[in-house]
Amino acid sequence: MNQALEDIVRQEVEALGLELFDIKVGGARSRPVLDVRIERPDGEAITVDDCARVSRAVEARLDERAIVGEKYVLEVSSPGVERPLRHARDWARFAGETAAVTSDDIGGSRDLVIRGIEGEAGSEVLNLEDAKGAAFRIPLAGVKKARLVFHWKR
Repeated sequence: MNQALEDIVRQEVEALGLELFDIKVGGARSRPVLDVRIERPDGEAITVDDCARVSRAVEARLDERAIVGEKYVLEVSSPGVERPLRHARDWARFAGETAAVTSDDIGGSRDLVIRGIEGEAGSEVLNLEDAKGAAFRIPLAGVKKARLVFHWKR
């Protein structure tokens, strides 16, 4: 990804008091699609208004700098209800929630409840629990993939 593009998007998102979760570039060379995912530092849900504000700000800067050309598509949204868990702060923020975790330390992929995270930066350990109450302590560095699990209420 173009570092200048990421820097522009990050600056505009942060200027609005929000955080850049992810940015992906897809589509075709003649019509690139920029998928920007944002979140709130206070943990509250992203609103349509948040997305619109970010879209307007980012679009103005991209048009001014002509980094992606004239015919691009900009999509701004939240990471979603089944958002990926990537950083220690994600694990701390979603303590008590269920995550689909893939790690060799648990023998593959399992749905586990996040009970907490401890340790120094770079050597964090996750405290997890399965549906039967069995506890797991695994290093954050050993997680290959993880996302929140959304449960539909009936």
